[in-house]
Amino acid sequence: MGTRWQDTDAPRGDEYDARWQRLAEAGEGIHGEADLVDDLLRTTGGHRVLDAGCGTGRVAVELARRGHVVVGIDADTGMLDAARAKEPEISWIHADLADVEERAEFTFDVVLLAGNVMIFLDPGSEAGVLRRLTSCIAPDGVLVAGFSIRPDRLQLGDYDRFAEAAGLTLQHRWATWDREPYANGDYAVSVHRRAGVAASAT
Repeated sequence: MGTRWQDTDAPRGDEYDARWQRLAEAGEGIHGEADLVDDLLRTTGGHRVLDAGCGTGRVAVELARRGHVVVGIDADTGMLDAARAKEPEISWIHADLADVEERAEFTFDVVLLAGNVMIFLDPGSEAGVLRRLTSCIAPDGVLVAGFSIRPDRLQLGDYDRFAEAAGLTLQHRWATWDREPYANGDYAVSVHRRAGVAASAT
């Protein structure tokens, strides 16, 4: 299965990383995703993270530095090459997210979809990807996704409907990875938990 990402001319590998390096050098915080996931893991005592659509590994590497067990999966070989160069000890898997349940060796306390992964999936594949990712979540784990809300891409209502069909219940929704309140803006960070599992405070 292809993805919309593969059809774009977006920067890859080192060129992609250069943007984040410039932001860091300018004093900008670039680890909002890792901060949020780290906090979620600390509230549950979990430590395993699947970075689904990991790209060049920016988030996965930071989470590993904080002591978590991380697996990164991506369909773009150029992005994965950059990730492996950063941290060869992390398990980096070249695969489409549609095949994730066949490639994961264990379940995860957090399945993370950062970097607009959901809106770069092929149209019509989103529900199936969420079902497969849900099968990788530990019984008390969560799925965390952040993506832009655009008229020509996956809508938030559809995302919630697909998540519910996969057996997930919305626990939190914010406008940013820093957990600013969501007010129907153009970006959303959502935390979904397996249906029927009690939510914990964060």
